[in-house]
Amino acid sequence: MNGPFLTAILFWLAAWAVNVWLARLKPKNPSVTRLINVIIPVLFGAALIALWEGVTRGFNVPSVLLPAPSMIWGRILSSAHILWADFQQTYLKAVIAGYVMGCGIGFITAILVDRSPFLRKGVIPVGNLVAALPIVGVAPIMVMWFGFDWQSKAAVVVVMTFFPMLVNTVAGLAATGSMERDLMRTYAATRWQTLFKLRLPAAMPFIFNALKINSTLALIGAIVAEFFGTPIVGMGFRISTEVGRMNVDMVWATIFVAALAGSLSYGLIALAERAVTFWHPSYRRRAGA
Repeated sequence: MNGPFLTAILFWLAAWAVNVWLARLKPKNPSVTRLINVIIPVLFGAALIALWEGVTRGFNVPSVLLPAPSMIWGRILSSAHILWADFQQTYLKAVIAGYVMGCGIGFITAILVDRSPFLRKGVIPVGNLVAALPIVGVAPIMVMWFGFDWQSKAAVVVVMTFFPMLVNTVAGLAATGSMERDLMRTYAATRWQTLFKLRLPAAMPFIFNALKINSTLALIGAIVAEFFGTPIVGMGFRISTEVGRMNVDMVWATIFVAALAGSLSYGLIALAERAVTFWHPSYRRRAGA
């Protein structure tokens, strides 16, 4: 009898039943609703981890193929100082710098493109071409141009995040209707007043979509770029090195840190979106539901 696997299956079935019961509840208190919305994904994730642990322990899966979650957690605790140094190098330096520059340049370029039909016809196709460049081809070039430290990884992130912000902002600026623009003209509003009081607020859902997409693209770009040259620190360096040493638990620990950083970034941007675009019809429908 495979004890760990059966225990994991029983826990998974119990968690599934509780989640189904919670999903069918219709509480009138909004606080209880929010609490249920948190409990369901947490319980679902815990069930998956328990199933993972049960399969690896119950069937003695080699740790080189798939280490148990408890083994990965132990590695995280014992190598916290290494993971923190990698996080500083990859995320705090390369990702944040590249993300701010890429999104900022894309936003400013979109404002200029919106003002000029010539730029719209010239920049958008070129930006599309740049976005189609494979990262495995761009990263070595950036390493040769900017060196092995975090600056070359930030340059890769700039290339990856520029086009999504450009396209989404241009689409958002064009989202306002002719009636709203005519209304601003009747108020004798200038172009800048129309831009800041009508068109940019209307473009905010598009801009936040680009920010959320870029939050994950930036992390992927920086990690992949580190495969092509980096000091002896960084998430990409750690993954490539520890795979060669067959320390797969350390690879998974690094992946966990990267996933946690990406999820937190996405969540913070989603919260900011909720605060800025509270007027959007999708939020009003949820509030009235």
